[in-house]
Amino acid sequence: MIKQVFKTILNTIPRPILIRASYFVKPVLEFALKGIAFTDPIDGKSFRTFLPYGYGTQRNNVLSPSTLSLERHRLLWLYLQNETDFFKKPLKVLHFAPEQAFYKRFKKQANLDYTTTDLESPLADVKADICNLPFENDCYDVILCNHVLEHIPDDTRAMQELYRVLKPGGMAVLQIPQDLNRAVTFEDNSITDKAERAKIFGQYDHVRVYGRDYFDKLRSIGFKVDEVDYTTHFTSEEIEKYCLAKGEIIPVCYK
Repeated sequence: MIKQVFKTILNTIPRPILIRASYFVKPVLEFALKGIAFTDPIDGKSFRTFLPYGYGTQRNNVLSPSTLSLERHRLLWLYLQNETDFFKKPLKVLHFAPEQAFYKRFKKQANLDYTTTDLESPLADVKADICNLPFENDCYDVILCNHVLEHIPDDTRAMQELYRVLKPGGMAVLQIPQDLNRAVTFEDNSITDKAERAKIFGQYDHVRVYGRDYFDKLRSIGFKVDEVDYTTHFTSEEIEKYCLAKGEIIPVCYK
């Protein structure tokens, strides 16, 4: 029942409205699901269960009641916290389609000169097209662009823009939903039915399914790419406790 309710909400209510509504719903969820079985490393709060999530096939026990983080958010947080100076060094950061799990926390970081951008998100400081960014060359120390490129028809142009505005020596984290069993990325613009697109691409508004060749495409743009399987740094018990997706790759890119 809960899974069906969440699925219906995700597929019928526009995302900007969901973002605004979530601020009122989170305190209720936190209280109702409080426990000790699973912990969100972003805020350290623990729960008896996480929530299901998914536009099509839903994944159980993946959405944190407190931060609304998913597996990829918690993995990235742990990576930034443990392996980088993101929370310590003065950095100019550009964040595309800012996730609620990160937005307020990054805004409060005194070391970050933090700018958000998106075409529709109410959390965006700058409304901008990723294929035609209004920023100067070599501008940002860090770019976060997670689960965006799969929505962009001309992802080559978007990658070129990301590379252009990143400073030499800068870091870009460019996560995407990826089928690591697929060698070659698949897209087919002739598929226009929303239900069929959701079935094939994972969401009706996705335009491709990225395969392992995603990393080489980034390299062809000019990025140096580290394919980081950060879940190997954790025990099986920690992966279960933090509700991570074992084997998920973080594409960490440098200019």
